[in-house]
Amino acid sequence: MTFTRGEPYLGFPRYLFFRRCTISTNSKDLLTNEKINAAQVRLIGPSGEQLGIVSSTSALQTAYDKNLDLVMIAPTAQPPVCKIMDYGKYRFECDKREKEAKKKQQIIETKEIQLTCNIGEHDIQTKLTAARRFLSSGNKVRTIVKFKGREMRHTEIGYTLLDRFISECSELGQCDKAPVLEGRNLTAIILPIKK
Repeated sequence: MTFTRGEPYLGFPRYLFFRRCTISTNSKDLLTNEKINAAQVRLIGPSGEQLGIVSSTSALQTAYDKNLDLVMIAPTAQPPVCKIMDYGKYRFECDKREKEAKKKQQIIETKEIQLTCNIGEHDIQTKLTAARRFLSSGNKVRTIVKFKGREMRHTEIGYTLLDRFISECSELGQCDKAPVLEGRNLTAIILPIKK
């Protein structure tokens, strides 16, 4: 096929198009009432009783007679399972349960405190105050002793400093494992004690 100048070339025929389909299992995206297009459904009543396998139109009529909604709760079953319920109330209860679950969820952050081998006494007390505050609020504390230059020859100073730091925080937290030397950093993680 040849094309002349000025004639547009479209790579695909005009009748081809692509459509993206998404299947969601979220409770907010359940099919309701007229959106249910199955021929037959397994029907469950409003109080949980089995009403058998019926056509979707008769199930919808039964739901309308009771002033409730027909909701497809198991679309992958054969035949699909539908329940007669108040869909607005169901959505409200699901949202309420999700909010309660988020409130009870506790997020634990890891805070980091850096020390050096030649740190002053007042600086240690300041870092200890910060670590105690982090541990009392329920966060992990990652304590790092950084070695610079020739300090790598005297890593025992870093170990004693870190041991002192961990023992000072022992009333609020405990170290889960021994300090680890990673390159030029000596690291320990202090976990808060659960009350």
